[in-house]
Amino acid sequence: MMTFWKKKQFWGGLVGLVLLVFCLKDIRISEIEMLLSRVSLTYLLLAVVVSFVFVILRGLRWKLIISQQISVPCSRAVTLYAAGQVLNIAMPALTGQVGRLILFARKVRLRKTFVFSTMILEVVFDAISLIVFIFFTSLVFPFPAEYRFVSYIVSGATLLVVIALYLILHFQERLEQVGRQRFRERWPGTYITTKKFIRSFIKGIELLRSSQHLIGSLLYSLVSWTSHILVIYFLFGSFGFQLPFASAVVVMIINTIVLLIPVTPGNAGTFEVAVSTSLAAFSIGRSDAVLFALALHLLDLLPMFVLSLWFVHFEKLSLREIRREHEHEIILERISENGTYVEEEKV
Repeated sequence: MMTFWKKKQFWGGLVGLVLLVFCLKDIRISEIEMLLSRVSLTYLLLAVVVSFVFVILRGLRWKLIISQQISVPCSRAVTLYAAGQVLNIAMPALTGQVGRLILFARKVRLRKTFVFSTMILEVVFDAISLIVFIFFTSLVFPFPAEYRFVSYIVSGATLLVVIALYLILHFQERLEQVGRQRFRERWPGTYITTKKFIRSFIKGIELLRSSQHLIGSLLYSLVSWTSHILVIYFLFGSFGFQLPFASAVVVMIINTIVLLIPVTPGNAGTFEVAVSTSLAAFSIGRSDAVLFALALHLLDLLPMFVLSLWFVHFEKLSLREIRREHEHEIILERISENGTYVEEEKV
């Protein structure tokens, strides 16, 4: 299994390297020097500051999502969230989400199914925010047909997930009853495992019952994505691009859609291709577009690494150890039948 993981890491990194070479192959040193000579440090500093605000808001949203189960100090929630994001981007495909799950469960003593359900809520809130931005931006900017089609898929999938979550909340007892009738006698192991999962999972989505927590999480999502749009807009100003605010929204939307499923570690290469391609629609030269994409990528990564280093230092944490552990972890193996996480429980 570990050999297979190394292969995934290798091939993901190779794909990222090939894409980066493709993006950078025609850029000359003189073009980089010319760009550096005209960069506005004031706008660049603003972009850096707001990039930190983006990560802080995301961490505070996660704190609010889990607040009905456990109270975490703001500083710890933000730095832990940043550490989880570093772990996530360091792994290709969706394996980083498993690493985040293990990290959060270990450091905040949360059940893994609870963490899993909160991660689903994060995705739902982000999808709703994306749909809102797509709707308002489409009023002033015509989206390409391929992205418009994907936006319909995202909207439909989000609606189905929200409906499914509310059905699970409202029909928990009925689900357990059906499982008891159909599986308890024939497959008792399946019945107990399913019951554990349902009870633990529902604890994570209890937030949907509270209008205060629900609205607060949605507001955090909208404000955080607005701050990310500001990062792009300020970076436009730093590079001297005369582009309206709506164009920054478009770049954010297209980039988010393209990177829905991460392929390479840290989205290396895929991020640059997505951003530079979207800038081509605004008549930005290829070299400037690629250099802008690299700068934006670094701005996205900088606050996560800085804040995660703070967490790693004070928590004596090894992200490499977490990354290895996720290959062998069984999510439900330490959850009792009533949904309680038991650290030393024998299965």
